[in-house]
Amino acid sequence: MSVTARLIRRAVAPVVAGLTAIVLLPAAPASAATLPDSMAAMGDSITRGFNACGWFVDCTYRSFSTGGSSLVKSHYLRILAKNPAISGHNYNDARSGAKASAMPAQAATAVSQQAQYVTILIGANDACTSSESTMTPVTTYRSYIDSALATLKNGVPNAYIAVISIPDIYRLWYVGHTSSAARSAWYLYSICQSMLYRSWSTSSTDEARRKRVQQRVIDYNAQLAQACAAYGPRCDFDDNAVFNYRFTLSQVSGWDYFHPSTSGQAALAGVSYAAGFNW
Repeated sequence: MSVTARLIRRAVAPVVAGLTAIVLLPAAPASAATLPDSMAAMGDSITRGFNACGWFVDCTYRSFSTGGSSLVKSHYLRILAKNPAISGHNYNDARSGAKASAMPAQAATAVSQQAQYVTILIGANDACTSSESTMTPVTTYRSYIDSALATLKNGVPNAYIAVISIPDIYRLWYVGHTSSAARSAWYLYSICQSMLYRSWSTSSTDEARRKRVQQRVIDYNAQLAQACAAYGPRCDFDDNAVFNYRFTLSQVSGWDYFHPSTSGQAALAGVSYAAGFNW
C-alpha cells in the first residue's frame, strides 16, 4: 500500500468508526408515564359507585376508579397489579350529587393527599337537572374545570390527570324508555328530568329537548378536551371513549335505572383505563 493510500486510510477510518457508532447507538426510549404510588378520584355519584351494591347508598369498593372489588377491576387494582406501592393509597374524593362547581374543592383535597394520579369524571349532574333550563351553562362549567385543574397543577405538578368524558345520557333514555320499570323509576324519583321527563313520549317536541340536552353533554366534553390539552402532557382526555361507549340497560342499576351497576362500573373501568395512560 502506498504512503498516500495509508494516509487516506488513517484519515477516513476514524470518521467511518464514528459513523458506525452513531448508526449503532440505540434509539432513546419514548417517555412514558411513571406508575403512581397514590391516586385520588374526583367526581360525583358515578365515581362513588352509588347503587352498585346496595339500595341508594355509595359503594366506593365498586368504584371504577379507586375501588377494590375484583368484580370491577378498577384503575386502582390495575395499577396495584404492577405497582404494589400504591396499596392503600387510593382516595375517593368524589361526592354523590356533585356538579362541576365542586371540582375546585375536590382538587384541593387531592392536593392535600399528594395524589400522583387523579381521575376526573364530572358533568352528569350539570346536565341532569330538574329541567332543561336549569342545566349548568357551558362557560360556567368550563370555569370550574379550569379552576380545578389549576389547583392540581399548582399543588401536584408531577401528577397525571385522567379526564374522562361524560357518558351519553341520551343513550340512557334510548336503552331504557321501552322498559316500564325504568320509566317508573325515572318518574318516581324525578331522575334527570331534563332528559327523562315524559320518557314514554316519542313526540318531536320531547325528542328535540332530549337532543338539546345531549348536545349540552357534548359541549361539556368538548370543554374537557380543551381544558386538558391546555393543561399539558400530564393530562389525558379519553377522546370521548366513555361518551361513545354503547352501554346496555343491564349495565345500569336496577334500583334507579340511572347509575352504573357493578357490570356497568366494570365496563366504565375498562373503557376509561384503556383510553388513558394505560400503564
